[in-house]
Amino acid sequence: MQKKDCFFVGKIVKKYSFKGELLVKLDTDDPEQFLEMESVFVEQHKNLIPFFIEKLSLHKSTLLRVQFEEVKNEADADALLGTELFLPLSLLPKLSGTKFYYHEIIGFKVTDANFGKLGVVAGVNDSTPQHLFEIEFNGKDILIPINDEIIKKVDRENKILHLEAPDGLIALYL
Repeated sequence: MQKKDCFFVGKIVKKYSFKGELLVKLDTDDPEQFLEMESVFVEQHKNLIPFFIEKLSLHKSTLLRVQFEEVKNEADADALLGTELFLPLSLLPKLSGTKFYYHEIIGFKVTDANFGKLGVVAGVNDSTPQHLFEIEFNGKDILIPINDEIIKKVDRENKILHLEAPDGLIALYL
């Protein structure tokens, strides 16, 4: 399994017990969706290694408490601290309406209600507090906030993202 075929689940942040249990900080608004996992890929030395799960539960509602079959003591758990967990993209639930995964909209054409055809989604900048669409238009990059009020329609069939950017925003880039 390659990393490009997977999505980030979370990161192992600390040990829970001397028996090798670990706490995972999940990258989700819905931690309950991960309570049925049987296995997960752990990134070690730039490789994804499958780990089978013996038991798991939510810990203080935001962390996932996990016991891997192969991890039975503190030394084994120490070796996994700070590692990232991944699952195959095929396990992501399908989204509808104006909800989308960032990876799925790369390459979508973008139209704006006022401007018209705007370009193509080249990427998503999620390193800032306000996540941004990176739209390539005539050799220029246009950044538009990812916001429910701006996103009017996600046409998955035709790969078109319909937006209504705030007045003057697009003009700043042209």
